[in-house]
Amino acid sequence: MPYRVDLRNASHDTLDRLIELGAIDAESSGDGSIAALMPDRVSPEQVAGVLGVDDVAISPAIGRDDGSVWVLSPQTIRIGSLRIVPARTDAEPGDLKLIDAAAFGTGLHPTTALCLEALEAAVEVARPESVLDVGTGSGVLALAALVLGVPRAVGIDIDDEALHVAAENARINKLSDRLQLAHGGPETINGAWPLVFANVLAAPLIEMAPALVRRVGHHGQLVLSGIATSVEENVDEAYVRLGMQRLRATSRAGWVALVMQATW
Repeated sequence: MPYRVDLRNASHDTLDRLIELGAIDAESSGDGSIAALMPDRVSPEQVAGVLGVDDVAISPAIGRDDGSVWVLSPQTIRIGSLRIVPARTDAEPGDLKLIDAAAFGTGLHPTTALCLEALEAAVEVARPESVLDVGTGSGVLALAALVLGVPRAVGIDIDDEALHVAAENARINKLSDRLQLAHGGPETINGAWPLVFANVLAAPLIEMAPALVRRVGHHGQLVLSGIATSVEENVDEAYVRLGMQRLRATSRAGWVALVMQATW
């Protein structure tokens, strides 16, 4: 697991040396201090030796996206036309603000980015009246749909804390009146949606397939993500057997998102 290094009164080349050592992320401040996230293959003793100091101050790293992405602090990112900014950042019209919380979904993880790209592509072709976000986490996909002009969204999750985070993200973006949140999985709700997202992992995607396809409306689209490339075929087969047609797949950094369409 990565760890954090904090250095005071850093020299002019400290940042370069940390990057050469393999720093995952690094930030310098105006007072001459530097913080960096170092991979566990690089020991604190190695860092101290390269920097020419007796020792370095280390502390546990804080993971973003439920511990799967390692950055020092929330970052502004752009995916397609959507800009995602930390909640305390001065936002521009059309930005999506997210609080810094443990719930998955900051936009930094490849699986979320793939879903956001699929969302924008779907909205450009024919904006749906509503979307369903299964395993909503921070609410990023449902809220992004609302920012992109979808009138209403529903987000469901089995994690109560994630629902609290999603509700707060909706509040700070003034979207609470268009987002409905509920506890549970696809088997706990009724209805069908023209566009459904499920960004979880391959095993639960396969397990929930019968319930999830019932949430897809007439000729609706289903975006499945969180799929490692090694198990893409297994997920694909589970949904094709239930009447879904594969439209396309996109991949990034060992992850795949499947875009499927209902044949009914």
